[in-house]
Amino acid sequence: MRAIAITALALAGVALPLSAQGGGAGDGVRFGITFGGISRVGLVVELFDDARSYEVGIGTFDYRDLAVSAVVKGYFGAGALRPHVGAGLWVVTAWPAQERLGVALVLRAPIGVDWSFADDHAVGAVLNVNRALWVRRTDPEDDLPMNNRLVPLPGVYYRLTR
Repeated sequence: MRAIAITALALAGVALPLSAQGGGAGDGVRFGITFGGISRVGLVVELFDDARSYEVGIGTFDYRDLAVSAVVKGYFGAGALRPHVGAGLWVVTAWPAQERLGVALVLRAPIGVDWSFADDHAVGAVLNVNRALWVRRTDPEDDLPMNNRLVPLPGVYYRLTR
């Protein structure tokens, strides 16, 4: 499993400098809302520079947790429909009643497609491939080993360019 995660990161690192959004892409900022993936609902700010983007997101699953993510993505192609791949980190905190604060640090590799259906509007779908790096469980007596599997989490989003 480690080999798969390392390979995915290596491919993302190679893909980012080779990708292109097209001549009119330029620089900008996109604001968006996400559903699914690393949170049930979330807000995203994405700074893009030609073929790369730097994304910071914040979200929640059930309002008793907080998910924060930072990702670098690369876009491919010059049309309205552009695939993307990226790599980053995701931190999730949970504070259930009567238990201690739980925290997880997760490696995140989003793979998806972005569709710009109007000048400043885009929708997309993403599959976040995740692997836990470190976990502090909410139950202090829970000493089970961390799960080392890759966990895919699908999501969709809407973005507005400003």
